[in-house]
Amino acid sequence: MARKYRSRRDKLNWYRIDLHLHTPASNDYLEPKATYLDILRKAEMSGLDIIAFTDHNTVSGIATLRREIEELYMLEQLKRIRQDEQQRLNEYRRLSEKILLLPGFELTATFGFHIIGIFPPQTSVRELEHILLNLRVPSNLLDVGSTQVGATVDVLTAYRIINEAGGLVVAAHANSTHGVAMQGFNFGGQTKIAYTQDPNLHVLEVTDLESRRRNRTANFYNGSKPEYPRRMHCIQGSDAHRVNQDPHEKNRLGVGGRITEVGLKERSFEALKALFMKNDFSKTRPFRATQAPFDHVLTARQQGTNIVQGFYESVNRRGGHLHAILCDICAFANTNGGALYVGVSNNPHKPAVGITKPTEAMDLIRSEVEKRITPPLEIQIERQETQGKKILQISIPLGVDPPYAIDENKIYVRDETETNLAVRDEIVALVKRNIKTEAVAPTSKEIQSSGKATPPPEESTTNVETSSSGAPKTGVEIVIREERKGKIFYSLRDLRNGNIVHNVTKKSARKLWQYAIKEYETNTVDEKKVTWQGEIGLWKKQQRGEQVRFDLVQRGPNDRLHVYYGVTYDGIDGMWQTLMDSAENDSNG
Repeated sequence: MARKYRSRRDKLNWYRIDLHLHTPASNDYLEPKATYLDILRKAEMSGLDIIAFTDHNTVSGIATLRREIEELYMLEQLKRIRQDEQQRLNEYRRLSEKILLLPGFELTATFGFHIIGIFPPQTSVRELEHILLNLRVPSNLLDVGSTQVGATVDVLTAYRIINEAGGLVVAAHANSTHGVAMQGFNFGGQTKIAYTQDPNLHVLEVTDLESRRRNRTANFYNGSKPEYPRRMHCIQGSDAHRVNQDPHEKNRLGVGGRITEVGLKERSFEALKALFMKNDFSKTRPFRATQAPFDHVLTARQQGTNIVQGFYESVNRRGGHLHAILCDICAFANTNGGALYVGVSNNPHKPAVGITKPTEAMDLIRSEVEKRITPPLEIQIERQETQGKKILQISIPLGVDPPYAIDENKIYVRDETETNLAVRDEIVALVKRNIKTEAVAPTSKEIQSSGKATPPPEESTTNVETSSSGAPKTGVEIVIREERKGKIFYSLRDLRNGNIVHNVTKKSARKLWQYAIKEYETNTVDEKKVTWQGEIGLWKKQQRGEQVRFDLVQRGPNDRLHVYYGVTYDGIDGMWQTLMDSAENDSNG
């Protein structure tokens, strides 16, 4: 159980959780004769430390369990308890010492989306039912346990009500049926963003947490996608509608069929919720019963360097490693936050180097950040272990007071896999972002009523033709080329945020910009060699190491051709994903 995972240094325990369990109180439960004691015993057999009862639109399951225990306790007090009843009560007492049971429910929100609310163990049934009534579950259906309860509140309102009531808000099976990620839907882009990025949502429950596919759900919400900049905690749960897994239908899981491990200082609701409120993603991992524990550092290395993570084998001043780490910290704070792993390279096939004196390295990094980065920036540094080596993980938040600078005047930003000095227009955008954050942020209700997510910073578009709608979300587009006094200047559109950077020259351009300018000047698109699909097409594909980039084209109004240079997989979805799939199938054929 949890004790054998104790870390003496940070005094954390790894607890096994399953926060999505149904009981016979759900009317679609597949073993209606199962008892609540059966469920708890199965949880113990599965090695679970924390579980939650989350029946459909009802808390009658937890109410029935509490009532049974109270009646047994009363019979014991009155000395009228039978032997079999005493044995049952003793078993409940024993299991309550081993398993923390949290009350909750699985709400069916408007349009059928499922949302889990989980609450502290002391929350009364009356309080829970009051929350369900606020969520517009009809009073006459509170004890039915049905997925169909009529018109309840919308998704964003449900998040807010559960959060304001002190609950933990989980998007149930977000990537599957009735999930808020709306996978498989070809519409609702802004709705998908709002439903999965809302500040009142704490966790996404997914069914593919252990998948090694590039497009697994956790990778999609790791903060690298332009439309989904908020990195989300992802967990797995069994969604058990029976005690034991169905031997004939493997997808009908039993209690503990999908387990998540969480690193907590204590086994409590408060510690669990606090974990999901923080930006530390190293303390959540899928539980593996017969394999080595999940190595999140190795998983990060397999994803490679991107806009929200980087890797360094050393923290030494010699060779410029320490300075490069500081530049990345500054850039992450100015861009979207992120994590740095020190003691490993980004090549997952290369053994970890490790840090020989982690305490000294941590003190050195903290000291340099405090002395050289302004304004003050709170970072978190923790020891991690991978491949038998001690390494450091530096977690950097998205800064609330940009722009952040090194030595008072060097402002860095993150551009996909690179950290670069910010140019003028990027500094202006950072200042505008700071000004915007001083205004009151819109509520989830306001976002929903407008149908839009929070807009990006304003951009300068003087004399710039707007690109065609539906452009990819990463890469750059050259929108202006002009000559002034014999010198060529370019204006480039950053497809990740829509910002336009003016007055770029070949000399001042960073790597991706240099590539775009070179291609623009020397390799004009030949429409006959483009792999077209309607008005969009694939011009070129290149791979450097683990990184794959595409040059894509789109025919706009008046047959103007828009060329998008250096697009990564993170920027491809919708019609562009269809194009990529078609091109890949053609090449395989």
